[in-house]
Amino acid sequence: MVKKFFLNNARKAALTGIFSVLLVIGSCLPSFAVGDIYKFIDENGVVHFTNVPANPSYQYRLFIKDYTSRKPLRLSSYSPDVYDDMITEASRRHGIAFSLLKAVIKVESDFNPRAVSRAGALGLMQIMPVNAKAFGMRDPFDPRENILTGTQYFRELLERFNGKLHLALAAYNAGPTVVDRYNSIPPIKETEDYVEMVMKYFNLFKKKD
Repeated sequence: MVKKFFLNNARKAALTGIFSVLLVIGSCLPSFAVGDIYKFIDENGVVHFTNVPANPSYQYRLFIKDYTSRKPLRLSSYSPDVYDDMITEASRRHGIAFSLLKAVIKVESDFNPRAVSRAGALGLMQIMPVNAKAFGMRDPFDPRENILTGTQYFRELLERFNGKLHLALAAYNAGPTVVDRYNSIPPIKETEDYVEMVMKYFNLFKKKD
C-alpha cells in the first residue's frame, strides 16, 4: 500500500513536471511557432523538451509539430501603410503590382526610409549607390524618389528575365549577373531566403488589397 502510494505520487509529480514544461514552452512561444518540439529522456530518467535535437546519444521523439513556415512573418516597427500612395503611383507608372512593391519594401527596409545596409544600400527599397547614380537619383532617402527609382529598376529586371518573378527578385538581391550565371535563383542562402520572404509578404498583401 505504501509502495503504491509513492508510485502514484511519483507519477503525479512526473505529469506535473511535464505540464509545467509545456506551460513554459507555451509562454515563451510568440504568436507563431518557432519550430518542431522534441522530447527525450536523459540517463537519469528526466524528461526534456527541445527544438534543437543536437545530442546524438539521446533518442528524440517529435512532440509538437510546427506546421508553419520556416521563416515567420514579422511585424514592422514602422507604419506599413504610410507610403501606400507613393507605392500606388510607382505601381501605375511602371506596371508592377502594388502588393509586390510593398512586399519588396517590407523585406528590404521594413518601411524604414533611412535604412542603410552593411553593403551601402539606401532607403526604402535599398538601392545601391551605383544604381542610384545610373538612374539619376538625387536623394535616396526621399521616400517617393526611392520608391519610383527602385520600381523602375525592378521593372528592368523583370524585362531582362522575361517576366520570371523569382529570377527578377533574386537579381534585385544578388545582382543580375549572378542570376545570369546560374540561370536560376543562385544557391546563396541570403538570396534564397530573400525570394521566399518577398513572396510570402506578396501573398499576404494581396489578400489585403
